[in-house]
Amino acid sequence: MIIAIDGPAGSGKSSTARAVAQRLGFRHLDSGAFYRALTWAALERGLAPETWDSLTASDLESLDIHARPGDGGFRMYAGDRDISTRIRSPEVNANVSAMARQPAVRNWLLGRLREAGGTTDLVADGRDIGTVVFPDAEVKVFLTADPRERARRRLAENGITEPSAERLDEEVTRLLARDKIDSEREHAPLKPAPDAVHIDTTSLSFEEQVDRIVALVQAALTRGR
Repeated sequence: MIIAIDGPAGSGKSSTARAVAQRLGFRHLDSGAFYRALTWAALERGLAPETWDSLTASDLESLDIHARPGDGGFRMYAGDRDISTRIRSPEVNANVSAMARQPAVRNWLLGRLREAGGTTDLVADGRDIGTVVFPDAEVKVFLTADPRERARRRLAENGITEPSAERLDEEVTRLLARDKIDSEREHAPLKPAPDAVHIDTTSLSFEEQVDRIVALVQAALTRGR
């Protein structure tokens, strides 16, 4: 069974998906980690971001990025090196959107993501999980939240729990710019699947978010019996 959770940055999809997977005993697939791993490997190789639009499938294959099951999800490797922590660096954060918008990258990763989810019950999150990667997922959810709430969450993830009004405004601007890039890109734009359940998480606690999705899964399981 596959549960697809999509949404913009800061909507809570990754942390929520991880908790839903733990609650259900499923494996969690963070699609963003795959893009981050490619970004880290390209930067490590000395490939400048302005050259990434010329990357080919052969170039991507040579970066030797792959995922292995671990910790209830997947850990990312470059060759035999576990880079799961390294892909969260500020440098990767600053460049991952440039990698993710490359059609060749998205095409190359499509098979890797489907392969990772092909042998187990899965909760997958991303920006095109329910529309492109797993269009036949049994449950699809699209999470949204007010931009300022999303900005607060994103800053809190980076250890900034009491941001100034100026810092919060800067993060809102950054997130809205990312939304524009993601929703207007030609290849696999960010949008809800037609059959996705929309959940606005602005005023929900984390546990309430998880509870709502688990309830959807349980209802789907009941229907399937």
